[in-house]
Amino acid sequence: MFERTNEAATSLETSRERIPVNGNWRFSRTETNPDNLIYDLRPDAASLTNLQILKPWILPSANDFIADPADHHQRPSVESPGSNVSFAQPKSDDSSWESVTLPHDWAIKGPFYTAENAVIGGGMGRLPSQGVGWYRRKLSIGAADKGKTIHLEIDGAMSYAMVWVNGQLVGGWPYGYQSFRLDITAFVVQGDDNQLAVRVDNPVQSSRWYPGGGGLYRNVWLTKTEALHVGQWGTFITSRDVSDKSAVLDLVVQVENSGTQKRQVQVVTEVYTLDSATERIGDRPVAQFPRSTVSVNAGAKTSTNASLTLNSPNLWQPLPVAQNPNLYVAVTRLYSNNALTDSYTTRFGIRSLVYSGSSGLLVNGQRIPIRGVNQHHDLGSLGAAFNARAASRQLETLRSLGANAIRMSHNPPTPELLDLTDRMGFLVMDEIFDCWEKQKNANDFHLIFADWSEPDLRAFIRRDRNHPSVISWSVGNEVGEQTDGDSGAAIAKRLHDIAKQEDPTRPSTASMNVAKPNMPFPAALDTVSLNYQGEGIRDTPAYAGLPGTTTPPIYGAFHAAFPDRLLLSTETAASLSTRGAFFFPLTSETSAPSSAAGGANSTLRQVSSYEVYTTPFGASPDKVFAAQDANSPYVAGEFVWAGWDYLGEPDPHYSARSSNFGIIDLAGFKKERWWLYMARWRPEERFAHILPHWSWGADNTTGEEGREGKVTPVHVFTSADEGELWVNGESMGRLRKGEGVYRFRWDGVVYQPGEVRVETWKGGREWAEERVRTVGRKERIRLTVDRGVIKGDGVDLAFITAEVVDGRGDVMPRADDEITFEVESKGGGVGEIVATDNGDPYDFVAFPSKRRKAFAGMALAIVKSGSGVKGELTVTAEGKGLKGAKSKIRAQVKLSMIRI
Repeated sequence: MFERTNEAATSLETSRERIPVNGNWRFSRTETNPDNLIYDLRPDAASLTNLQILKPWILPSANDFIADPADHHQRPSVESPGSNVSFAQPKSDDSSWESVTLPHDWAIKGPFYTAENAVIGGGMGRLPSQGVGWYRRKLSIGAADKGKTIHLEIDGAMSYAMVWVNGQLVGGWPYGYQSFRLDITAFVVQGDDNQLAVRVDNPVQSSRWYPGGGGLYRNVWLTKTEALHVGQWGTFITSRDVSDKSAVLDLVVQVENSGTQKRQVQVVTEVYTLDSATERIGDRPVAQFPRSTVSVNAGAKTSTNASLTLNSPNLWQPLPVAQNPNLYVAVTRLYSNNALTDSYTTRFGIRSLVYSGSSGLLVNGQRIPIRGVNQHHDLGSLGAAFNARAASRQLETLRSLGANAIRMSHNPPTPELLDLTDRMGFLVMDEIFDCWEKQKNANDFHLIFADWSEPDLRAFIRRDRNHPSVISWSVGNEVGEQTDGDSGAAIAKRLHDIAKQEDPTRPSTASMNVAKPNMPFPAALDTVSLNYQGEGIRDTPAYAGLPGTTTPPIYGAFHAAFPDRLLLSTETAASLSTRGAFFFPLTSETSAPSSAAGGANSTLRQVSSYEVYTTPFGASPDKVFAAQDANSPYVAGEFVWAGWDYLGEPDPHYSARSSNFGIIDLAGFKKERWWLYMARWRPEERFAHILPHWSWGADNTTGEEGREGKVTPVHVFTSADEGELWVNGESMGRLRKGEGVYRFRWDGVVYQPGEVRVETWKGGREWAEERVRTVGRKERIRLTVDRGVIKGDGVDLAFITAEVVDGRGDVMPRADDEITFEVESKGGGVGEIVATDNGDPYDFVAFPSKRRKAFAGMALAIVKSGSGVKGELTVTAEGKGLKGAKSKIRAQVKLSMIRI
């Protein structure tokens, strides 16, 4: 969506309408199959009888993304078995169904499954994502829409989506992360209400992490156009010969004619500037592509090309070069018989990319080290239902860390997330598949890979290829075919070739955790993407005896085998920690598995935050940094596993519900690791971070013994090269970092209450000082709101952090008091607590609860206003024995924006 002045908006008027249809849905879910429908037979349905298979009626939905017409699917001439299902019929009574607004994740409200043998275990987040869900709502198609082409666009439906209109099966799409559209023109009645019904089917054992929750978890749109219109994702703009003086832009426009007569069309495309920060389009075009005229047969598509040279272009620059990357918007208009039939906008950026085997990634001629993180698609306590503010908060937090890149692990993101990465200057590895033909779970994508890998990949690239933030296509993650010799390489090459057909400007890759340089698999790809192999896997004494293959650091071997190919680590670290948790004794190793001494506590189901403990295949950040520095500059960078904790994969304690991998916990609170990466990625920042906390007295509530007189190691994260530690005024010694050392360690410190202070120097000059002191008695709750003003649209969010503090305002690092959040409204405002969290992977209180225990002294409340209202919202937080707190938020309704 773009903001424009009235003058500019008038010039873009068109009959194209794209209408959100997120409201007024009715929803019903059952854990069993209520209607005997299924896309195709699969393992979890083997015991069911009388199933009606709808695959032949769904496959034709993919035809636009299958290159060879001979492989297109013909819809059966007989009526589909699903046409008589009651839930799809207009007269079906859904009055007792739940009213929901999209995006909607049916699972996130819980309750959690807590049994060890639960149907949904820790790997998938212990939330009820399985089952069949039906969504129903009315679509009003006016008489003025007669003759128009009408499409339903679904940005993501988890999973095996099937769509009915007025009781007739239109089509669907199995892959829950893929955006798709269906032409519903022949199924609707103009001038009347039409019944839309969507069925989704989420099997158990379908994912290695929390899936898209369940349901219509992304936006849904209704698009109306004239018969002659720009096709789906029908423009492609690339730039070449880029400099600050000029750039050549190449444009491809696909024109569709869904009418009954051959048409001649004139294609006109103008280019406007777009302010990345405000989303405001310039008033006048800065360039225009040469006009072209093409003929399009009835029911056919055709493409036309054009090029122009833009002088003094505003280049899209990634972080850390620019905080406001430059963007443009191309407006493509179609004319037939001098009448405007369509106007289509395309956002893009101008930049050059060079993938060097010796220097890494160059953007606009400048080497940009990739300082990236892997991100799963869930938004913590909000689940998989997309919310732009929640996603912005994640990216803003990562940007402040110094991260400049995101790997979309391991599936297509929602389209709006790439809009955000464009605007904020992140580099993106856009990834589509977690598996190919070989399964990782019984009901995962391997069941449909043969039929859907081509259409999914083509649709994915066409949707995302105009985003300047996207620098690479990843067609697979740790797929089982890596070591299958020529057969695995053949699949990789087929996917690589499809990617090149759709976008010849970017490389395609697949992340490898076991493939070696002498195998056929890596040779089939454009770049070398390593998971954990670069720094070595189980190759140090601390990991001896663990099951699994041992791999020495392998950057050099891959570089020697492929000296001209860009090489980077698409997954590094896999470090584990639970915010605020520390266990003793601490290992003396730089990196150790969580099973080592002082690593994990199986009773509390937590992992120590000294940030040296990892999964059996992982490595501490220190070990990763050392391997990269030893192989600089040809290692282009890394994507850390992971940026944020996420639902599912709670290694090493699968009785929990969320992961320990993040630099940031599930609630968005910084772990100790944050400061280790900041010292690495933002070495100019003057700080010194001390860990652990210094409040180790006996806990009378839990019976935990105090640590007085016991060894309690102190570490300091900073970019300084020299530091001296003081405990209650006594020096613990002055340390200097040597080669391959990324932290200060005073491992012999004995705990006594009081104060720990560190002084640091860099290059012989004073750098930063920090102190941590033993807390007093807990006294009150302190609230901090991320933004004091939000939109009063029922969607925008405010994130409120609650801290339990002592009389001096120091956070109580072991406080676990229950906090009750409420919202009071004033001046017309209506507010709601959407969710609460605390970052504890073992907290099974449902996310919508207004009551949440503090974890390591902190808790989070997420608040929104009502839709279309303005006024003041007061968030209150109360806890037994604590002085409560209030924080004010103002909801505003902005009426001045014109959106297209």
